[in-house]
Amino acid sequence: MTFRRTAFFSSLALLGVCLARGATKPSPGSIAEGQALAAELRSMKPEQDLEVQGVIKVRGADGRRTRVPFRYQIIVGDETWQSIYETLPDGNRVEKLIVLQAGNEPNRYLLARSIGTTVSSSEPRVLRGDQAMIPFAHSDFWLADLGLEFLHWPEQRIVEEAKIRMRKGRPCKVLESVNPRRGAAGYTRVRSWIDAKTGKPILAEAYGPDNKLLKEFEVGSVAKVHGKWELKNMEMRDAKTDSQTVLEFQYEQNATE
Repeated sequence: MTFRRTAFFSSLALLGVCLARGATKPSPGSIAEGQALAAELRSMKPEQDLEVQGVIKVRGADGRRTRVPFRYQIIVGDETWQSIYETLPDGNRVEKLIVLQAGNEPNRYLLARSIGTTVSSSEPRVLRGDQAMIPFAHSDFWLADLGLEFLHWPEQRIVEEAKIRMRKGRPCKVLESVNPRRGAAGYTRVRSWIDAKTGKPILAEAYGPDNKLLKEFEVGSVAKVHGKWELKNMEMRDAKTDSQTVLEFQYEQNATE
């Protein structure tokens, strides 16, 4: 993923260093606002079921490119919903991920894998929390990314020292989520840019145990499908290996930008 020199840019670089180090102790107000924003994001239940096919486009660290077709579904219940990602048979390993979500309840990740053209009928693995920090379909997206697991961490705050809050031309609030397991092998904290008007994440930076940038996430364009705005693509880049994955959703021909 790509993010968009003079004294001005030097100041931006210095600001970035300060943000990465988490130098400023959060105020009670920033914590309260961060907790409220994270709770609001967790409660964004989809309005209706959805099924769409797409393709996972991966550019590996060695430059090799692969394409994996997949099916995406949303199934909405009374209080819960499921997000389902299933790779389609193409002669390789088939994977199916079901993210079970219920607002403020912890996510559950059900993962089934098989070699061949169908997912095994055996019971899928049930994963929670940091266990879900593993790749889906050999991509840069972890299961936890697809479930926005970081929004469920107990420590949330608004980054008050982030004076510049424009990203992609949009005014944003910057939310920092901190993993309670500070020595976790995956992410230890995530910074998200939340669109101040739509209330949805548009960018995120995930940091590892060494406090260095590990991955960058970006929400791409949207399309209007049957009167509803739906996501067309989203992108994840590994900042250490420079590998990159795009999840592209392919709607009907009558979808409009």
